[in-house]
Amino acid sequence: MSDRFGRTVLIVILAAGVRVAAMAAESGPILDAAEFRAQVEAFNRGDDEVYEGHVPNAAAWAFLEANAPLLDCPDEQIEGTFCFRWWTYRKHVKQTPAGFIIDEFLPNVSWAGKFNTIDCAAGHHLYEGRWLRDPRYLDDYSRFWFHGGGEPRRYSFWAADAILARARASGDMRLPIELLPDLVANHTAWERTHRDPNGLYWQIDDRDGMEASVGGSGYRATINSYQYGDAIAIARIAEAAGQPDIAAAHLAKAEAIKRLVQERLWDDDAKFFKVVPRGGDKPVDVRELHGYTPWYFHLPDPPLAVAWKQLMDPEGFFAPFGPTTAERRHPGFRIAYAGHECQWNGPSWPFATSVTLTAAANLLNGPPQDAFTAADYVRLLKIYAASHTLQRPGGEPLPWIDENLNPDTGDWISRTLLIQRKQPPRERGKDYNHSTFCDLVVTGLVGLRPRADDVVEVNPLVPPSWDWFCLDRIPYHGRLLTIAYDRDGTRYGRGRGLFVLVDGTRVAAADAVGRITGQLPPRPSR
Repeated sequence: MSDRFGRTVLIVILAAGVRVAAMAAESGPILDAAEFRAQVEAFNRGDDEVYEGHVPNAAAWAFLEANAPLLDCPDEQIEGTFCFRWWTYRKHVKQTPAGFIIDEFLPNVSWAGKFNTIDCAAGHHLYEGRWLRDPRYLDDYSRFWFHGGGEPRRYSFWAADAILARARASGDMRLPIELLPDLVANHTAWERTHRDPNGLYWQIDDRDGMEASVGGSGYRATINSYQYGDAIAIARIAEAAGQPDIAAAHLAKAEAIKRLVQERLWDDDAKFFKVVPRGGDKPVDVRELHGYTPWYFHLPDPPLAVAWKQLMDPEGFFAPFGPTTAERRHPGFRIAYAGHECQWNGPSWPFATSVTLTAAANLLNGPPQDAFTAADYVRLLKIYAASHTLQRPGGEPLPWIDENLNPDTGDWISRTLLIQRKQPPRERGKDYNHSTFCDLVVTGLVGLRPRADDVVEVNPLVPPSWDWFCLDRIPYHGRLLTIAYDRDGTRYGRGRGLFVLVDGTRVAAADAVGRITGQLPPRPSR
């Protein structure tokens, strides 16, 4: 018979009912996809399917089996949330006359654009969805923003960076090159409408998707970092397209933005990136979680890593159910059950947690620093995974993702308020697609660091106590990867240590968990 790892196994039953012997196949995927079907079916049974998309619950398993990577690890909360977030993501795949798109809310909302799309979290959609095996969904979605009636500047959106990030996973630069004129025009339009003569970009906090923030509107680390990231991405795409003039122009733009962000938005007394009101020159007096956004795009110089000391400080951003969006020590910090249901002055928002953890993984893969550790990353990821819960009065907790959380209790604030106020649409925030989780596991915890060349690089941030883990069936540069660690070789039957398989062939290995690289074999013909 076979177990969940796709191994042929010999089971010896002892009094304790323990499996004590196994033989593994020599190649191919390690994990047996069918063994994960029970999780998906449990999600279906517990779900009130209020809104049915292109892939309804009845087809969820078939879609995920064909598309989603599989995770096996000692932390059941992280493993279960990984599967749950793929299960919720496929709900947001929508087929339209303009092709496939990914939406944010399942019900229609008045502030959305065509086909109920909102560009605010579209960068998250592209980062997360790049690990699905069928390219049609994100090919169509990327084109939609520029040729299908999308509005890529309704909210802040790191469009070029996210499209390039997806290409670094797929290894296929054809779509970014196709969209290069649109990405250049989009960047130019942001310059025209949101860049002041001082060289900094401004944004209204609500248009950053961060209404009622303590720091308010102005020159924000968010929009300036997005424009830096997009300028770098446009330069890299232009290089691949053989257009050196465009590349040079955008590298120069990126360098100018970086200099201004570090000179004007960095508060050296607070050791943090802050909002500067438009027309002013002094930062506001509050640290906000979006001050970590520059690291999402590898912008800051190494000495500025000192800012990360605030993330694990209970008077800063640390909280039992996810980092707060404003530092707790500030008098403007609020956890309010009055006024607007979506406030960014204290509650934990998965959107911001996703940006912060992506930025944290970049920090940990950069120059040495002593402000934030891999253990801190895992602790925050575990908290984030555990927050994916709805506590039902008198019932079992349900896997859940929604809008904003009470960082001390785990209550989904906007849901509580909308129910109290009897505001439609029904279950507005249920299965909310405004953040990432799976990408954090792939690129942070398990440590696949996407690259443009034919080298596969892996640097896991997993706890040293873990004796095993496996991330299987990951699409990468036209191949399928397996990244696994087996301390003594008994769990997966493929030998001891850390290893990377490409289409079943070992390309990199080490005795212990750490950074490893290997050469990708020739790409299958397209």
